[in-house]
Amino acid sequence: MEISVLNHSGQEYKPFRWFFNKEIFSSILLMLASVSAIIIANSALSYKYLHWLHLEISLVFGTAKISYSLLHWINDGFMTLFFFTVGLEIKREVLVGELASFRIALLPVVAALGGMLVPGIIYTVFNFGNPGMSGWGIPVATDIAFSLGAIALLGNKLPPGLRVFLTAFAIADDLGAVFIIAIFYTKTIVTSYLIAMAVCVVILFIANLMWVRWVPFYIVLGISTWLCMMGSGIHATVAGVVVAMLVPARSKYNTARFVKKARGIIDNMHTDRLIDGHWYSIFIRPEHLNSVHALEVACHNVETPLQRLEHALHPWVVFVILPIFAFFNAGLSLQDIPLASAVTHPVTMGCALGLLIGKPIGITLASYLAVRFGIAILPADVRWPHITGAAMLGGIGFTMSLFISGLSFTDARFLNYSKLGVLSGSSFSVLGGLVFLSVVAFKDGKTYEADTPEAN
Repeated sequence: MEISVLNHSGQEYKPFRWFFNKEIFSSILLMLASVSAIIIANSALSYKYLHWLHLEISLVFGTAKISYSLLHWINDGFMTLFFFTVGLEIKREVLVGELASFRIALLPVVAALGGMLVPGIIYTVFNFGNPGMSGWGIPVATDIAFSLGAIALLGNKLPPGLRVFLTAFAIADDLGAVFIIAIFYTKTIVTSYLIAMAVCVVILFIANLMWVRWVPFYIVLGISTWLCMMGSGIHATVAGVVVAMLVPARSKYNTARFVKKARGIIDNMHTDRLIDGHWYSIFIRPEHLNSVHALEVACHNVETPLQRLEHALHPWVVFVILPIFAFFNAGLSLQDIPLASAVTHPVTMGCALGLLIGKPIGITLASYLAVRFGIAILPADVRWPHITGAAMLGGIGFTMSLFISGLSFTDARFLNYSKLGVLSGSSFSVLGGLVFLSVVAFKDGKTYEADTPEAN
């Protein structure tokens, strides 16, 4: 059962709704960035595009120097913030959101597992024993922004529970992708850095237990954990999820204490109609300024570090970091590759069919078995055709799939094959899912109450 509150306009506000609004708007930017990258990569400007990708950027600290390409900084640096916000979203959903109830949470979690297993098998069928086998993890992921952006096009023609289901299994899917990256795409381990990272994690854990709520402390320890993770050989983005799980989800004040304290502060602000109706009253009444500052501190203390960081970072991630990632990773170049051979290559086929066919089969079958054996239940008003349509939208891999592509291949040809498979599989998944759900909505002829208030 999801916890809800009332926002400033009196509308019911649920955690996933704020998240939902941000994701659907970001999908437009992702699409524009991706199309721009593909056009540039196949134009006369392609050499400049490649130059940007491999542009070396260095950080110098005295005699120490860290140098990586721009693409490396984006994929290992910027994307760590993406994984950090994903980690915060996962923790929030587990504590108070759609994953808080075991029986309700089990359906999207099982669906995510099925949606990872079947695409991986399909990819393996096409690439077993071939050089492209290392890319088996590419079609296992679902892109949250694009999938939610697609389902939003149908507005209130679909039950709200379906959007919740899609959001929850996409988040669970992302967590699974993080485990895959950490376990299967780690090539070497440097023990000294791994120990240093473990020390940072232990410090974060103890600080959480001791009710340390100072956000800069977690930022500094988070950066330290990221640097140690980068040196250890485990992909640096995993540090984002690890640190997110250790960010405190409880505030210094509970809501009741905050209301009592805030009311006391306001009641102590004695007013004088002859003076306090003017804009300059706060200048000549120091006690008013002190009260305002006390109220500001109280507001700060009632907000949890998790909420503060998620609300601060999420817009930057979805509106800046992900479009930048898409622009520098979606640049599919077919200038030196015959299109016919590229389309039929095992890597392309494995990625495309894994997303287009594997995702719907895996998600729907796993969901059916979970409900059939009584370990999970369908959301309110959601029927199996809805689940099938959402499963088809689950085939939109994009961000996470492109990310794993970069980890899987260093050969430019295989990387382009995987991009072609991801982009084609994701595109057909969007079209197929929207057409299928449109037919279902038309047959139902129902209109559901809108539950996604405008973004705050």
